[in-house]
Amino acid sequence: MFVIPDDLPIELTPFTFLLGHWSGSGVVSYPVKGKDPVEVEFFQEMQFLPLPNGKLEYQAISRQADGSVISQEHGFWMLAKNTLDHEPGPGLLPGKAESTIQSREQLEEFRNATGGFDIEAIITNSDAVSELYFGQIKAARVDIATDAVLRSPHSKEYSAGQRMYGLVEGALLWAWDMAALGKPLSSHASARLEKKND
Repeated sequence: MFVIPDDLPIELTPFTFLLGHWSGSGVVSYPVKGKDPVEVEFFQEMQFLPLPNGKLEYQAISRQADGSVISQEHGFWMLAKNTLDHEPGPGLLPGKAESTIQSREQLEEFRNATGGFDIEAIITNSDAVSELYFGQIKAARVDIATDAVLRSPHSKEYSAGQRMYGLVEGALLWAWDMAALGKPLSSHASARLEKKND
C-alpha cells in the first residue's frame, strides 16, 4: 500500500507507487558481438521525486560490487498531454496560470482506452545518450519504449530501448531491453529494489 502526499500535483497521482527512494540489486546479461554474453551483478539506487509543475524527477545510479559507477541516469516523467499556451515554456518563458488538471475528474479525462494513462519520459544517461520514451502507466505498472534516441558520436552504439517497472509485494521490479552494439532489441538488465525509509 502507498500513501498519496497531500501536496502531490493531481496529474502525478498515477505515479504514486513509484515515489521515493529505492535501493537493491540486479543482473546485466547481454550478448556482445563475437564474445560470450556479459553477465554482471550490479547495485542500484533509484529516486522518483514529485515536482510542483506536475513532472516526476527520476534519478538512478548503478554500481559494480566494488563500488565503481557503471552508469548514472537523470530524467523527467509526465503524463502525455499537450502543453497549452498559458503553461510555462519553452525555455524560461513563464506561465500565466496553474495546471489545467485541478481535479480527479479532470485527470480521468486523460485515462486511455485500456484503463491506464499515456505517459512520456526523457532519460539522459551519463554515457552521452538521451532517450525519449512513450508508453503507459496502469495500476502499479509502467511500460515504455523509445520513440527517439539522441547520442554523441563518441558514445557506443545504442538505438532503442524498452523498460518495464512494476510494484510486486512492496518491491519495485524493473526490466530493460535494448538494441545496441549491432544487436536487435533483447533482454539487457533487470533488478529488484526495496523502498528505503528516508
